[in-house]
Amino acid sequence: MNELENIKRKAVQIFSEEDLEKKLNSGKKLIIKLGADPSRPDLHIGHSVVLRVLKSFQDMGHEVVFVIGDFTAMIGDPSGKSKTRPALTWEETRKSAETYFKQATKILDKEKTRIAFNSEWLSKLSFEEVIKLTSKYTVARIMERDDFKNRYENNLPLSMHELLYPLMQGYDSIALNADIEIGGTDQTFNLLVGRELQKDYNQTPQLVMTFPLLVGLDGKEKMSKSLDNYIGLNDSPFEKLEKSMKIPDNVLREYFELATDLPNSKIDEIMDLDIREAHFEFAKELIKMYDNVEEFENLKNRYLEIASGSIPNNIPSFKVNCKKINICDLLVLVGFAASRSEAKRMITGNGVKIDSKTKNNITEEIEIKGEKVLQFGKNRFLRIK
Repeated sequence: MNELENIKRKAVQIFSEEDLEKKLNSGKKLIIKLGADPSRPDLHIGHSVVLRVLKSFQDMGHEVVFVIGDFTAMIGDPSGKSKTRPALTWEETRKSAETYFKQATKILDKEKTRIAFNSEWLSKLSFEEVIKLTSKYTVARIMERDDFKNRYENNLPLSMHELLYPLMQGYDSIALNADIEIGGTDQTFNLLVGRELQKDYNQTPQLVMTFPLLVGLDGKEKMSKSLDNYIGLNDSPFEKLEKSMKIPDNVLREYFELATDLPNSKIDEIMDLDIREAHFEFAKELIKMYDNVEEFENLKNRYLEIASGSIPNNIPSFKVNCKKINICDLLVLVGFAASRSEAKRMITGNGVKIDSKTKNNITEEIEIKGEKVLQFGKNRFLRIK
């Protein structure tokens, strides 16, 4: 499968496919734009859908511009929200943006990726220029956005600055003279605003491509860290494997199609396997893309050991320099819990075992004598002595 076919396969809508062919056949080095919200800097494989499309464009020789919305994040993107989002400070947006870029370049070619902060141009607009920008769009058009319309009709707060957000994101395309902008389906309205505004500023309108939002591990909501239904790009290889095994069977094919670049013929072969083996194959492909696939068989064996209730071999050791210690303090000491509060939650939730016995008394004093195996959750083990 060539790069263009791979891109088209994953796209939900292309405005328009005919224009895409013309742009790609023009011989011009195209500017491909993706806007990023730095308020949520932890990337997961749901984000990888559009990032891998950008990588395909890079491989075709085009310029990728990764627009960090540091200025617009100080407003808060209202897309899909039922209430006004809290604004971020400039310092918060910059810190998040740095983390975002480090993760994004697990997929993108760092040397071929241009980073732009939209404060570079939006912060310099005069009030007269802002008025000129707002004159390009009517209130009726802005209120076609479902979330704006629903909030207005249900008498929910809708601030003026939120109405400006699509225009500001659209202005990013003008500042860059973007040829193509991509994003998730939840961004369709904003992307099309940019296309329309470019016409008003005597630019060739950008082509817009939208891509699906990957469903989370719950099989219901879109993948999100806040819903804890995600596979993170920064997750350890074992975490990627463990979470891959939790993907609902009925959406596993969708994960293959959106989160990997495997051709449909290969996905067909895998999906004809025993469903558990198909999950292992997805995990293997994921680890191959982001980590070291040579470790996979060891990771798989460890997973099977834990799934069968066994304690894996070669677990690390930790020396505790006291004869007795409260179980909550022990979990904090060894680094399994960040605080006593987290330790208490895990203990009362039956998530802590010592020598395979569940511990649910937060006041218990653990005697440090000989060696004991401490288990935290399903896959974290430590030999304490």
